[in-house]
Amino acid sequence: MGGMDVGGGIAGKLWNKFRSESVFVNYTPFFVCLAAGNLSADSFHHYISQHVHLLNAFAHAYELAEECADDDEDKKAIRNLRKYVQAKLKSHDSLVREWGFELPEERSLTNATVKYTDFLSATASGRIEGERVPGKLATPFEKTKVAAYTLGAITPCMRLFAFINKEIQALLDPNDSTHIYKKWIDHYCSENFEAYAFRIEELLDTLSISLTGEELDVIEKLYHQSMRLEVDFFSSQPIIQEAVVPLSRTLDPAVGGELSIFCDFDLTCTAFDSSAILAEIAIITRPKADPDGSETQLARMSSADLRSTWDALSAQYTEEFEQCVESITTTETAETFSYEGLCEALEQFAHFEKAANSRVVQSGVLKGLNQEDIKRAGQRLILQDGCKGFIQKIMKNENLTAAIHVLSYCWCGDLIRSALSSGDVKALNVHSNELSCEDSTTTGEIIKKLESPMEKLQAFNNILNNRDKDGQHLTVYIGGSVGDLLCLLEADIGIVMGSSPTLRRLGEQFGISFVPLFSGLVAKQREVVEVGSSNWKRLSGTLYTVSSWDEIHAFILGSPS
Repeated sequence: MGGMDVGGGIAGKLWNKFRSESVFVNYTPFFVCLAAGNLSADSFHHYISQHVHLLNAFAHAYELAEECADDDEDKKAIRNLRKYVQAKLKSHDSLVREWGFELPEERSLTNATVKYTDFLSATASGRIEGERVPGKLATPFEKTKVAAYTLGAITPCMRLFAFINKEIQALLDPNDSTHIYKKWIDHYCSENFEAYAFRIEELLDTLSISLTGEELDVIEKLYHQSMRLEVDFFSSQPIIQEAVVPLSRTLDPAVGGELSIFCDFDLTCTAFDSSAILAEIAIITRPKADPDGSETQLARMSSADLRSTWDALSAQYTEEFEQCVESITTTETAETFSYEGLCEALEQFAHFEKAANSRVVQSGVLKGLNQEDIKRAGQRLILQDGCKGFIQKIMKNENLTAAIHVLSYCWCGDLIRSALSSGDVKALNVHSNELSCEDSTTTGEIIKKLESPMEKLQAFNNILNNRDKDGQHLTVYIGGSVGDLLCLLEADIGIVMGSSPTLRRLGEQFGISFVPLFSGLVAKQREVVEVGSSNWKRLSGTLYTVSSWDEIHAFILGSPS
């Protein structure tokens, strides 16, 4: 998701903190269908009817905030914001017609709309959960505080709307006059609306200057709550057509619909490479002697010597990896997708990875680790934001037939299981190398199972061949390294996590296209209407890119609530 500079005050800080949650709005069926230009008119009419109720709630909240503001300039600023909303309400009917739509029939409020309007009304009235506000706002400071709280509850809606519509506008052809929602999108991307959103943020900054740290925390909670209510509001919009999101809803368990999710571990699930974690455990907890009591060269090595050995191994790995990449990418770039050429290139990586693992075993660095130390390290491992929550939500979902498989070069499956599993979910399917152990202590040997892209692909295909052949099946592979390329291409949907320059460079060398997931979904949504299906083709040479696990969560499961 792109960035947007909204200043350095509290409004900008809160937007930067919670902006990642905008994907849960962007990836709703409502916005994906709207961006594709094929949202049904009835769905749009329903949204418009609910939006009018929100506009009225904003106008009322501004009115109460104006009464609470102490400074005349602040009162005037809030009054102008209220007038802007009131003008929109007065011109609403003509705007809808200008956008090319008939006026919707008046409809009752949905539960999501009621929750949002009640929240705005309660906040503007000083009824804030967990915050002690006097029944009567006697002092000017008490009133100003409530005015700031109210702006904190309103601000994210306007910024979110401006942000998402600019994300959508960037996907549209400016010369395409056939997109029926283009005028509506352009309206919310206009300089006029952007200025309105900025004025709200500027006023929130002004009203917050004199607040205490505890009161600023209240604003943060209100801001975040408002973002969540926006997610719920758009997630609840009824869609009567076929939509490609969330992916889990496109699978019908009644006819054998099954989702198989595969992912890499290092730097896909984790923030750091696990090999360095295992080496660090070895350095910190090195054994004094072998289990049989005999002293060895390893036992005599100091922590400093072990660290020096590991640093040398790491430096050699990095140098040879870069040499391997250079030797491949100096060849001529393929004009079209070349699967055979990619496979030949990846054979070089296979030899490189196996040689590197052999050097690690020979060094003895992994000898003497205690299995409990490894498990404890796994439990404390820093994971990518949203990763563990997504995996556990998939595994707990009783309405979805799904399996998650981790395919990793990691040297120790116990580390992966400890990092990703939880006591209240079923066992995680981990396919990786293992550290050989005797009496719960590692021998230094690696039980080698996955050392190359080809071995990963073989494991991937073996898993698929063992599943039930009947019913509807979809496979998703999530990875971020060169070793994932073949599996990414073999899966129905290949998603690249992060922005590995090596993976992109190698992929583009052999004609692979990298498409941001959201724009890819918009294109798929157009295909649903034009072709009649959203068939996910294998080995098409196209991979989708994301920057966070929240995007994957939004795509596959939808709203987190």
